[in-house]
Amino acid sequence: MATKLKNGYYRKAISVEERLSITWRFLASGDSYTILQYLFRVSKQSISVIVPETCQAIVEALKDYIKIPTSHQEWEEISSEFQNCWDLPHVVGAMDGKHIMLQAPFNSGSEFYNYKQFFSIVIFALIDALYKFIFVDVGCQGRISGGGVFNDSILKEKISNNSLNLPSPKLLEGTNNIPYYFVADSAFPLGIHIMKPYPGVHPKR
Repeated sequence: MATKLKNGYYRKAISVEERLSITWRFLASGDSYTILQYLFRVSKQSISVIVPETCQAIVEALKDYIKIPTSHQEWEEISSEFQNCWDLPHVVGAMDGKHIMLQAPFNSGSEFYNYKQFFSIVIFALIDALYKFIFVDVGCQGRISGGGVFNDSILKEKISNNSLNLPSPKLLEGTNNIPYYFVADSAFPLGIHIMKPYPGVHPKR
């Protein structure tokens, strides 16, 4: 496909493959559009349109692959994977936050400045035993921790009102009924369905 120019010549359209390459490069490196135009020989004006359009297309194409389980059976399948891969019984997901570095948005002050001393947005994710995303929350200001993003997320709301349809607690060998739970680090709150390491420094064995 080509576009006709004012001088009567035709310009070859930017291919889907090149659009995807430009977008992946931008997302992975954070390079400016000016840098990318020399790397891909595409004007920064075109890149400024390509990146948002491609990101939206990726979201539309993959949105059905990133979804929270809705049945007991689906949660139990994730739990079985954690048991087989990591020897963790009754675990139905691992969650954490990640700071993605960016240039400070205009007039944002310290909104996006994090405790690691750089500007960022936060991606909060819940994954299964095979590292596949089952819930994602992206775009919160860097000054907010992963635990803070979780506290304002739909996932936290669903855990609190018991609407995730998690399986009922079951017996483990040598114990009482144990609920199904998510694993997290010390930034997250301890709860019936959230487990995290004991606080403090512990000697290695």
